Amino acid sequence: MKEIKRLTAILSRDGDGYVALCPELDIASQGNTVEEARGNLAEAVELFMEVASPSEIKERLHSEIYITPFEVNVG
Repeated sequence: MKEIKRLTAILSRDGDGYVALCPELDIASQGNTVEEARGNLAEAVELFMEVASPSEIKERLHSEIYITPFEVNVG
């Protein structure tokens, strides 16, 4: 039976398309739309999980991810 794992997708515009990043595994993908980028990211993560060894998955998987804004002085 397959396990469902909830991961994070961070999406940003890049030129005419979008880049999607899964910070837990440091895997990225892209697409022409938000939906396509997210779907491509899901496919990339699924493929990684299929071919990577359990030790590689354990080594790369970050269980604590914090997404928070911060401020810096510029200029």
